[in-house]
Amino acid sequence: MTTTDTPLAGRIALVTGATRGIGNAIALGLAKAGAHVIALGRTQGALEALDDAIFAATGEHATLVPLDLREADGLDHLGAALHQRFGKLDILVGAAGVLGALTPVGHLDPKGWDMIMSTNLTANWRLIRAMDPLLRASDAGRAIFLTSSVAKSHRAFWGAYAASKAGLEAIVDCYADEMENTKVRAFCIDPGAMRTKMRAGAFPGEDPETVQDPAEIAPFVVDLARPGREPPKGVVRFKERGQESASVSR
Repeated sequence: MTTTDTPLAGRIALVTGATRGIGNAIALGLAKAGAHVIALGRTQGALEALDDAIFAATGEHATLVPLDLREADGLDHLGAALHQRFGKLDILVGAAGVLGALTPVGHLDPKGWDMIMSTNLTANWRLIRAMDPLLRASDAGRAIFLTSSVAKSHRAFWGAYAASKAGLEAIVDCYADEMENTKVRAFCIDPGAMRTKMRAGAFPGEDPETVQDPAEIAPFVVDLARPGREPPKGVVRFKERGQESASVSR
């Protein structure tokens, strides 16, 4: 039974990149809103720390999935396992991502390019592919992915990361259009500048206290994931929903 405090009660939510940063904050926020969280990340210890936080806040445990998103077969196996256990997926949040090297396009290392693309783009396509039947089984499936303003602004030295996010927005838009006559809705969120390890790597001289804590976006995501809420199409920008942020995301 849903209440104003737990609008996502009974919902099943899968969050990638759940061990740190924005993904971690969203996973905790979804759990506090009543969802059962399936937390996916590479580090078992960090997943267990998230589970401890969820249990302390809700009295319920998360389902923990230690998995590298670049292991394509692992995502396919996960889809089958979730179908067997839950029979549906109400909320998918693709929050995992890597920045890679900020360097001129002509200096990009092929291995670095492949790592960025496989994590930020290919893994999310495979995630959609694996979870599509489960999202369709929900009465209001929501597929939410984190993007960045550089997908549109195309800043110097951000070539690989920008290309990966532009590709992500394109494939999510295509998927959303394909889902128009179903109960599944797919869209991207541009969180703006957040106090994350990725942001610190991109802007090492920035005072982290001048940007928002990732916890601030969690209620926003909870609202967009509510089954009675028809989310906007395309890219939803957190700073345009009454929040301030710098010009470059994550």
